Amino acid sequence: MKENIPVSGSRRKFIKGSLTTLAAFSIVPRHVLGKGYLAPSDQLTKAIVGVGGMGRGHIPYAGTKVVAICDVDKRHLKLALDQLEPGVKTFSDYRELIQLPEVDIVHVATPPHWHGIIAADAARAGKDVWCEKPMTRTIGEGKRLVEAVQQHGRIFRLNTWFRFESNFYGMNTTVKPIKKLVESGLLGWPLKVTVSRHTGFDWKFYWVGKTNLQPEPIPAELDYDMWLGPAQYKPYSEHRVHGTFRGYWDYDGGGLGDMGQHYLDPIQYFLGKDDTSPISVEIDAPQQHTDAVGTWRRIEYTYADGCKIILDGEGKDESVPYIEGPKGKLYPNFRSDIPDLEKKLAAFPDSEPQVTDFVEAVKKRQKFALNEENGHRSCTIVNMGLTALRLGRSLKFDPVKQLFVDDEGANRLIDQPMRGPWTM
Repeated sequence: MKENIPVSGSRRKFIKGSLTTLAAFSIVPRHVLGKGYLAPSDQLTKAIVGVGGMGRGHIPYAGTKVVAICDVDKRHLKLALDQLEPGVKTFSDYRELIQLPEVDIVHVATPPHWHGIIAADAARAGKDVWCEKPMTRTIGEGKRLVEAVQQHGRIFRLNTWFRFESNFYGMNTTVKPIKKLVESGLLGWPLKVTVSRHTGFDWKFYWVGKTNLQPEPIPAELDYDMWLGPAQYKPYSEHRVHGTFRGYWDYDGGGLGDMGQHYLDPIQYFLGKDDTSPISVEIDAPQQHTDAVGTWRRIEYTYADGCKIILDGEGKDESVPYIEGPKGKLYPNFRSDIPDLEKKLAAFPDSEPQVTDFVEAVKKRQKFALNEENGHRSCTIVNMGLTALRLGRSLKFDPVKQLFVDDEGANRLIDQPMRGPWTM
């Protein structure tokens, strides 16, 4: 069976010779054969693109087996192979890896400037996708990725998990009782959520870039041009790549880019904002460098109904509640000024259950709890803040059109130009 699927610009130059368009798109993954299900006992296969620290850290994942890995740094490939069984295929170009018919899931563990392109190309090649956070580096890339995943019927997981498991930082509880408290109405409405070191969160301001980088020789084991990919060309410096790339606008967004979805996605979830976005973002920060990400003092988001999210970079108020409403407050360690809170909460129903097993979601073709749609919305919160920070001004946003209001400069950062031949 041959699918008539347009080839993205990032693939045209590559798919030549033996890798023809027919070969590229006639692959039928194992889990779309027959009734569309894998046998319950069948183990899913996984390929990892980007086997630096994060990619290697997720090699073991229950119910999956790694059959292929890809990295532009030969040292990373060697370190990953040392953790794997013999026979795993290795690649330096992800476009070869996603053609493998034996691969069910592609795990995208590259720096964020690659997330959108690789995840969308994997979806077009018939693969389900597990993507690291932030989901995409721009709002426009997120919109294109949602389209690719849905047009090709793929299952998508964004790899931040606090909306459905693990203690949520300073709350000393999972998000489940916080969601129940918000839905109960005991705090009132609208709500204000403050994310600061005093409510248990670390903005990692050490992820700042250097403004005085000097060109250095490119290591022989690194394909630096491929590492840059869609990002504009800049001379190689060790501080620009690998463990410190987060400090540069071209690849990520500092501490907000690194931790934003971990902190903000659960807030979006318990506020019931999975299908919308804030209508404004206000910024208080020093002037930012054009290349290197700096720090900020305060970022404030407001929704149409008056709910607010405050990102407090300075942490001046040590007694600030995590959530504050007209009827009550919730503090770290799930402390509240509402008398007999636990007893009162027991009278309210639990939130709707979520699909939290990614392997089962893939096998049964069920939408995962944190998927391309709600993941894009929480990533949009992050990217709204980063856009305001780069421009040094507050912005209005249209959640339906997903565009900034009356601000051409801000909208240019929604769909930023990519270095050829890469495009979404």
